Amino acid sequence: MSDSTHHPIDVGHGRSTMAASRTALGALLLRDVVVLRKDVKTFILRTIIQPFLLCFVFLFVFPKIGQSVGGAGGAQSAFATVLVAGVVGISIMFQGVQSVALQMSQEFGFTREIEDRVQAPCPIWLVAVEKVISGALQGMISAAIVLPIADLVHARGVEASIHIHWLILLTLVPLACVAMGSLGLVLGTSFEPRNIGLMFGFIILPITFLGGTYYQWDRLAPVKIGSWHWLQTIVLVNPLLYVNEGMRAAFTNVPHVHLYVIYPVLIGFCVAFLSLGLRNFRRRVLS
Repeated sequence: MSDSTHHPIDVGHGRSTMAASRTALGALLLRDVVVLRKDVKTFILRTIIQPFLLCFVFLFVFPKIGQSVGGAGGAQSAFATVLVAGVVGISIMFQGVQSVALQMSQEFGFTREIEDRVQAPCPIWLVAVEKVISGALQGMISAAIVLPIADLVHARGVEASIHIHWLILLTLVPLACVAMGSLGLVLGTSFEPRNIGLMFGFIILPITFLGGTYYQWDRLAPVKIGSWHWLQTIVLVNPLLYVNEGMRAAFTNVPHVHLYVIYPVLIGFCVAFLSLGLRNFRRRVLS
């Protein structure tokens, strides 16, 4: 395959490189939309199954059997508030991984579909960016589906306190979706198709459990060695932590990491993941 990052453009018809790239990007996105419409039932099931089970077990089953998490009475409702925002966050993360990393693993693997995609009349890097955009859009749809479900699934007397802050929601949710889509690009171009299962055991599982899904970051303060809050420090490298804390800022009034920390860090993760993912993607395509 040629090392050129651009494909021939129909100059005779006056089409610029930019116009051709826009057209190709739109066509690639439209193709993903068509595929998503065909598999909409699978998409909904994979979106809601984990959040539903988390809320069903922790907020419905546990109170019913008297095995509370976070105490009793008002403490259960406080935990529900924290958990609802957390399950929205992990839904965004899993959507980014599943719709970008797993799909890309298939396309680099047995289907070899990636070879068709890079024939589009646009730079190679734009094909990878389209995958991130598609994953981010699916992440936003996932958040819209999961939030009402997570808010409704609970036992009587255990209710999450949802307060939507629209400015934060409209800015932070898309940013989080792009960050997780970019993470999916990094993972999808870093793991060989035959080793994709290792990604979940060594990357996704630690990110999920140490990403603040079930707790707020400041609640980790008692875990320390001497005066060093070691766990609070270590989890700061976890992108899901900032997504979950951001969801609490967007959907609740509970304490969270300051927004002047969340926004720059998520932007930084977007830049870092996208840069690394694009480099890996180009290397995989041209190898």
